[in-house]
Amino acid sequence: MTGRRVRVALLGAAATVIVAYGGSSLVRVWQMLREAEGLETEIGRLRARQQDLGTEIGRLRNDPDAIEQAARELLGLVKPGEKVLKLPPSPAPAPGPPTRPGGG
Repeated sequence: MTGRRVRVALLGAAATVIVAYGGSSLVRVWQMLREAEGLETEIGRLRARQQDLGTEIGRLRNDPDAIEQAARELLGLVKPGEKVLKLPPSPAPAPGPPTRPGGG
């Protein structure tokens, strides 16, 4: 029976080693999978942004109205003879009295 005990002890030791080192590897694999999913999401977002920028570049290269709009909005340019009115920011509306459900 001593040979059987040695085999059981070796099997137990091997199982312990596998659980000890394999468990941390599984955790690391799981973390890497989550990180990969996050990176895939980020890649998708960046590809959509790249496509939007490509569309905007095409418009700015070919559409004079788009160039004018960008010059006005981004650079604050105006045509000769135009007047620019700068208005002060509107104040935030004052909070009114709380209302009750049911109108009264």
